[in-house]
Amino acid sequence: MISILWLLFQKNMKILEVKNIHKTLAGKQVLQDVSFEVKKWEIYGFLGPNWAGKTTTMKSIMWLIEPESGEIKVFGTNGLMLEDRKSIGFMPENTYLYKHLSGEEFLRFNAKFYEYSSEVCEKKIDEVLEKVWLSWARKKFLKEYSKWMLQRIGLAQAIINDPKILFLDEPMSGLDPIGRRKIRELLVTLNKEGTTIFFNTHILADVESICDTISIIHEWRMLVKNKKVKSIKWWLEDFFIDTISAVSGDLR
Repeated sequence: MISILWLLFQKNMKILEVKNIHKTLAGKQVLQDVSFEVKKWEIYGFLGPNWAGKTTTMKSIMWLIEPESGEIKVFGTNGLMLEDRKSIGFMPENTYLYKHLSGEEFLRFNAKFYEYSSEVCEKKIDEVLEKVWLSWARKKFLKEYSKWMLQRIGLAQAIINDPKILFLDEPMSGLDPIGRRKIRELLVTLNKEGTTIFFNTHILADVESICDTISIIHEWRMLVKNKKVKSIKWWLEDFFIDTISAVSGDLR
């Protein structure tokens, strides 16, 4: 009984809290009063059309840009402490990869940031390459990788530290249906292993199939916050379009 209550308590813990974030760039408002929360062990979809503010929000969470006002808590503390960063994985939409490194060299370079011993480092490289189905390409230079291979090696570097929370910006963009399905399956597996997953996307079918909770951002402000996917009574695409249409006119 105690263990069940403990698990319920853990599952209801907020691993990420974003409160009333405002951001301007070059004198233009790019985030306006953005607020939402992510609970431990969720797969969380942050949805919006292109140029809605999804990437800007994620960059604010990662402290790659600094909001003018508001509050961001990760693991219950303001900002990102050095130790907190070691428990976070991040894959941006457009990842710069060192094209003259092999896949395993690229992962070894990233693993060094976590101060792993050589033995642990090599073990983790083997593990993540197997998880993203690239063990066969470990010796290939990244300049020889296709789009889907680059996407997977980018994901591999994001999980090499066994993150407690994984941030992904459009992780399935540009992938064919088979590639998208494999990435979805991997995200579900990581989640079952204890990783909270937060990802930006506009590919609604992927969200509908794996996400627990969603928020919708449009024109730099929140339209929907912390909506359980199971509570949506019709197709997510219809819900999304109707929500955007309510503030932008009929999009159908």
